[in-house]
Amino acid sequence: MREQLAYKPKPGEIPTNPGVYRFRDAHGRVLYVGKAKNLRQRLSNYFAPLHTLHERTRRMVTTAASVEWTVVPTDVDSLQLEYQWIKEFDPPYNVRYRDDKSYPFMAITLADEAPRVMVTRNRRIPGAKYFGPFPKVWAVHDTIDLMIKVFPIRTCSDSSYKRAMQTGRPCFPGQIGKCGGPCSHRVTIAEHRAIVDDFIAFMQGGDERFTRDLTARMKAAAAAMDYEHAAVLRDKLASIEAVLNKSALVLPADTDADLFGIAEDELSAAVQHFVIRGGRVRGVSSTTIDKELDISGGDLVDQILQRVYGDAAPADIPRRVLVPVLPPDADELEQWLRGKRGKSVEIAVAQRGQRAELLRNATLNAQQALLRHKTRRTSDYSARTQALGDLQEALGMDEAPLRIECFDISHLQGTNVVGSMVVFEDGLPRKDQYRSFSIAETTDDTDSIHQVLTRRLAHLDRPDEPEAAPSEEGAVVKKRPRFAYPPQLLIVDGGKPQVEAAARALRESGHEEIALCGIAKRLEEIWLPGDDFPVILPRTSEALYLVQRLRDEAHRFAISHQRRRRKRDIRSVLSEVPGLGDARIRALLRHFGSVSALRGATVAQIEELPGIGPKLAETVFRHLQGDLREEAPTP
Repeated sequence: MREQLAYKPKPGEIPTNPGVYRFRDAHGRVLYVGKAKNLRQRLSNYFAPLHTLHERTRRMVTTAASVEWTVVPTDVDSLQLEYQWIKEFDPPYNVRYRDDKSYPFMAITLADEAPRVMVTRNRRIPGAKYFGPFPKVWAVHDTIDLMIKVFPIRTCSDSSYKRAMQTGRPCFPGQIGKCGGPCSHRVTIAEHRAIVDDFIAFMQGGDERFTRDLTARMKAAAAAMDYEHAAVLRDKLASIEAVLNKSALVLPADTDADLFGIAEDELSAAVQHFVIRGGRVRGVSSTTIDKELDISGGDLVDQILQRVYGDAAPADIPRRVLVPVLPPDADELEQWLRGKRGKSVEIAVAQRGQRAELLRNATLNAQQALLRHKTRRTSDYSARTQALGDLQEALGMDEAPLRIECFDISHLQGTNVVGSMVVFEDGLPRKDQYRSFSIAETTDDTDSIHQVLTRRLAHLDRPDEPEAAPSEEGAVVKKRPRFAYPPQLLIVDGGKPQVEAAARALRESGHEEIALCGIAKRLEEIWLPGDDFPVILPRTSEALYLVQRLRDEAHRFAISHQRRRRKRDIRSVLSEVPGLGDARIRALLRHFGSVSALRGATVAQIEELPGIGPKLAETVFRHLQGDLREEAPTP
């Protein structure tokens, strides 16, 4: 492999100014766009010896045929130019965004003579004011139905409005009390505009003055014995409270902020964007991201904020932006957002209190969205077919691997070693055929892999076993046990050492006809036995998503089995007690004679042992009782 690129700029040719750079291929296509405070320092990272680069970065720079840069006056200018070029060229090696869906919004058409409230997914209505996004269409309709009881504004279509204003007859929604515009002939255009302003003011901040005003008017009407009007005001107050209850107060009432929860792995990321206005979550949107190059969490946040606010209106940029980690150019981003909003903007990390709790919630939602994204890709029939075909080609197999088994090893600091086997057939999990292995003695992960595969492969040579029930003719039907079906492909979690250990188990068992590979988590490389270099599957490859899903499922199943074992293993439970070493654990078990007796002991009885004081005895007792509650069946 060559160590230098032919198009590498000469020493001193790259300026040290801030700017934006572009890598192009031989046909002039822009492959990657990036920004830098110091162009020479940043670009020198790409022209380091090729063997030191991340595999995906190495692929990008070797695919490129040239690099060019543009110097700009300030770091903020480089940020703006980077955003414009990414939007214009859509480079394949920059992060790619996939919105989970087109979210519904509540829109108020302020450019109309009589503004109308409506549900839409179109964000380009001229002069419209938007609220949301909402997770479901019915959530928008419910909110509108409640709001027009308090602020009766127009809901009818433009054609109905025009016809009603020309004929002098109310529109149909106005006749049934579902439209409060001028077309209902109950208010003038000016009066309707004032109601629209109140509608918007309430939606922007949940203004409590409306609640106070309605409460005071209701009490006044009741005092004047105008009970019919008081009942109308009571119903309006109930509608306002229902709207507020739909978006619970999560931060102080004067807080306007956007909060971003992010979950990521080596190839993908999911983003949950919470829109908080007046301390309440007014909208939630979800986006998944495909990553081609290895980028840090801070750089990912940078790219996300550029995309979200690049074309945002000033009113849609909040006073505060809460993120899990600060981007490296946070100051420049704040200046950029300040220029777009016309007011100060703060980018901060949610570290404690209500903000941190809300960030944990957003991150949990992002983790679930990332799992759904990967599951959706591997469960779709066409995607599964493509994945199996790609895997066959990448691994040089004669046929597509319709049955794949993946193995993982899990342990607790070298103890409680367990193995797991998960089975996918036709790209889908067969959970009824999952297996777990307890490993009594082992030296390391490679030895564990060898043991597990040797035990699994032994089942392929077992004779057929009869079913319990005879056939209709009375003869015993022989059926091959499910565990005895041979896979076309074995996958192990790990790199070259683990793959070689698995290959040794295949040779010793006489089943070298089964294909084998391993996946190394750090770079998502695919290793084949006997090869010195890994197979790198493209980021967009369905095969890579399938292999990742298998690896993650095997890891999850191994961890679950280990946790069940730990609950049964009193030594593991006691080893987690601070201040309790191996000698004291042996003394406890020897003194009480059995696990059940130890778990039934009181604090005073535990304290009788030499070397165990009152505080340690209390800690041991509480730890054992907590473990006992975990083991108790749920009623």
